[in-house]
Amino acid sequence: MKRHFSGKRFLGIICLLFSVGILLYICNPVPVYATERESNLTGTTDERTTMRNPGEAQSQEELQELNIGNTFSITYNDGNGQINGTLRILITLTLIALAPTLILMLTSFTRIIIVLHFTRAALNTQTAPPNQVMIGLALFLTFFIMQPTLNAVNENAVIPFEAGEIDQEEALKRGMEPFRDFMYGQTQKKDVRLFMEISGTEWDGNLDSIPSSVLIPSFIISELRSAFIIGFFIYIPFIVIDMVVASTLMSMGMMMLPPTTISMPFKILLFVLADGWNLIIGSLVKTFY
Repeated sequence: MKRHFSGKRFLGIICLLFSVGILLYICNPVPVYATERESNLTGTTDERTTMRNPGEAQSQEELQELNIGNTFSITYNDGNGQINGTLRILITLTLIALAPTLILMLTSFTRIIIVLHFTRAALNTQTAPPNQVMIGLALFLTFFIMQPTLNAVNENAVIPFEAGEIDQEEALKRGMEPFRDFMYGQTQKKDVRLFMEISGTEWDGNLDSIPSSVLIPSFIISELRSAFIIGFFIYIPFIVIDMVVASTLMSMGMMMLPPTTISMPFKILLFVLADGWNLIIGSLVKTFY
């Protein structure tokens, strides 16, 4: 009983001392003064955001008031500043949101994925290889083909912009030039003339006179045409196999048996013996060089 009583008494003393300390702090607030320090900002500091200078408070009430104005000012000098972290995150998220569209429209991805789809349809394997494998293969082949273009963008635009040698507008212009060179090399002139005539713009035959709003759709049309031409040539040997199998079944009187069911193993056998993936992927990649 004595130990229990002593413990309760000890806790009561501690609580009493803690309460007294809080009351003393409230009754005698410690004044805190703002002092000026050397600023490392790159802009000017002519305007202040405080309503009173440090040390001008005359009473306890003024000390307790918030010494911050309800307005603020931002000073920006040309060539004297850089993008802060929040804005960098915003730009990065925007580029991530636009990345699928840029990959589809400005690179070799469109031609590659269409040719792979034609290959799977010609083999009549339905979902083999699955869509995830085809898209992954198309992405890695796109990165392989676009590697020189991406290196040029990094050296001419990204590195100088990070170093502060060029502004944002110049970085965007330099970053677009390697993509324009790539697209122009894969675009047929008749597609460029088509969109130039639709827009009512004269073209002297040079890349510099083609706006990006004309070059991008012209490139996409040319990519679709090239992909369908390659797909047609892929279909030819497999159509021959279908015709041979269908003729054989009709001659044997097996009209109720679907020819595609019998021809699919022969298509796969021909594709494996000819090392089809090597031929198709190799020939497809070489069309960009």
